[in-house]
Amino acid sequence: MELRQALKEQYHAGLAMLAECVEKCPEGVWHEGEHPRTFWRIAFHAAFFTHLYLGQNEAAFQPWPGRREGIHFGLWHPPGEVEPYELPQKAESYSRGEMLDYIRFVDGLVDPTVDQLDLDAEETGFSWYRDMSKLSHQLMNLRHIQGHVGQLSELLMARGIDTGWIGRSDGLGAPGR
Repeated sequence: MELRQALKEQYHAGLAMLAECVEKCPEGVWHEGEHPRTFWRIAFHAAFFTHLYLGQNEAAFQPWPGRREGIHFGLWHPPGEVEPYELPQKAESYSRGEMLDYIRFVDGLVDPTVDQLDLDAEETGFSWYRDMSKLSHQLMNLRHIQGHVGQLSELLMARGIDTGWIGRSDGLGAPGR
């Protein structure tokens, strides 16, 4: 099997599993957790960094059209902390529907983006990841999304809600074999 196809299948599978966690999350659990570890923040973090690191480099990043300007700054700072940014005191959460829209958006970028990646590049294209090849960075990105899917799955399982495993996928709505 070709490497690019394998990467695509694994990105699609990871995003499908993330989407399932978001879909199955009860309304009351969406905002549960200690800041910044609320369910919705973990889901957003997983989707955002999958999106960011999917590309060749920092300059290639194109923000999600549905984003709220500046919300990412408020995600990690404690509620009430606005410096050095001028933000509302508390970041308003994305709804589950908005999060699913974002995950679908990222899923739609997978095939054309992976097709264009220079997987032989010696650098990641991200200044904060040095001494790592682009291929290794892509594998790290897959581990990152799956780590957060595991985190969200455990939060759901603690409430008696099970999630499925997807070994590979051709895109959201197309579970793998």
